[in-house]
Amino acid sequence: MDASFYIASRLRFKGKAAIICIAVSFFVMIVAVAVSAGFRHAVRASLSDMSGDILLSAPDLNVMNGTRPVDASDPCLAYVVSSELVSKVVPTVWRAGIVKHGESMHGVVVKGVPTAVSDTVPLGISIPRKLSRISGLNPGDRMLTYFVGDDLKVRQFNVVEVHDAVVETDDRFIVYASLSDMQRLNGWDENQVSAIEVHLTPGHDDEASINAATQEIGSIVSLYQEKDDLVATSSVSRYPQLFAWLSLIDFNVGIILLLMTVVAGFNMISGLLIMLFENISTIGVLKSLGMTDRSISKVFLASSAVLVGKGMAIGNILAIVVCIIQKTTHVLKLDPENYYVSFVPVDIDPGMVLLADGVSFAAIMVLLLIPCLFISKVDPARTVRVR
Repeated sequence: MDASFYIASRLRFKGKAAIICIAVSFFVMIVAVAVSAGFRHAVRASLSDMSGDILLSAPDLNVMNGTRPVDASDPCLAYVVSSELVSKVVPTVWRAGIVKHGESMHGVVVKGVPTAVSDTVPLGISIPRKLSRISGLNPGDRMLTYFVGDDLKVRQFNVVEVHDAVVETDDRFIVYASLSDMQRLNGWDENQVSAIEVHLTPGHDDEASINAATQEIGSIVSLYQEKDDLVATSSVSRYPQLFAWLSLIDFNVGIILLLMTVVAGFNMISGLLIMLFENISTIGVLKSLGMTDRSISKVFLASSAVLVGKGMAIGNILAIVVCIIQKTTHVLKLDPENYYVSFVPVDIDPGMVLLADGVSFAAIMVLLLIPCLFISKVDPARTVRVR
């Protein structure tokens, strides 16, 4: 066994305050990482559910006017589906409308999807909870909807369910209806749709991956399509403000990690200096016995590493417990008008937690090299004589 580590195991450092400070720092860091990951997962998953990661539509991108359909049976889609980046493609019909219920009127986007909202209720729809709240519409009610185009069309939809929407588009509510109902509304056949959503496989939900996949899918479509009426656009380009907001959250988390690491590091520096002053005679004895400054530094760094490890473990355990409670109960609420979600989302990513722990632990240990410079200033002749 290394002599430095053996001596370190015999030293007693009364560092409860340091452990508490380090535990608090790591607690804040892990919670920040979990919340950041939670926001990314919730918002990006909602965007994917709402309009896919990649949208194949007409070049003018005007998918809501009901006048320019694209062919859902285009041969290029077989090549798109065969790509290892793609999990599924979903044909959809979008149409902007106005909902009137009582005296209230609201702009909506009705999205027709292949899986009917209800197999038993004609013209069944699912409306977002916010629309239900402000309009008074509930399951079982009828929703009168006007569609303006070349001519005015009116439909009396039946509200089947209310869903929680994380993201809305263009200040309108997204209402889900049957694909066939919306095709009949537009006078289209079963192969005519507004757009085709492309959903990517897990692991391709970050901004760079979505952009790279869009370029690849766009190349496939350009090469194999028959009518040259499809272009690929990414969710990043359609909702740049949301991805910019997520990037800002990640930046803020980075600042928090840096600040907490610095706070924990300087707290340990003061603790280590106290430890060195309390053991100044021990340092002198070790020097007189022939130990080098480097070996003596290892003694105190090893003792400090144990304290940092204890504080890190306590902070991690507390943070994970709090995150699990929040994930299961949603006790901490948010205003969805400002944060897009009604509660604080958390997602515990073991890889990110270990990375944050490892980088912070290493940074703290590097900072602790500063007080170790004090060891070289200790004169063994004076310290031993004082003893």
